[in-house]
Amino acid sequence: MVNVPKERKTYCAGKCKKHALHKVTQYKAGKASNFAQGKRRYDSKQMGFGGQTKPIFHKKAKTTRKVVLRLECKKCKTKKHLCLKRTKHFELGAKAAASGHQY
Repeated sequence: MVNVPKERKTYCAGKCKKHALHKVTQYKAGKASNFAQGKRRYDSKQMGFGGQTKPIFHKKAKTTRKVVLRLECKKCKTKKHLCLKRTKHFELGAKAAASGHQY
């Protein structure tokens, strides 16, 4: 399980050009556009008779996802992505459980 703090001091490649505090969020892909070239080509190929024209992927083997962090500089608002390794469980800013016996 990966636990990442909500703030992180790291290098800002924007206007700052030095280490600054960054706000950390998890990157999420936006909604796919209907007017992107690949989608238009796919839709036009699918039109009419002839069934499914392109392969549909079924043999899913991976059980984990690669986590991508989105870092936003608090001063200049520049955003950058930081890729982490594969993990099943990812938490952002969760409090670490106290080790030892709890009464």
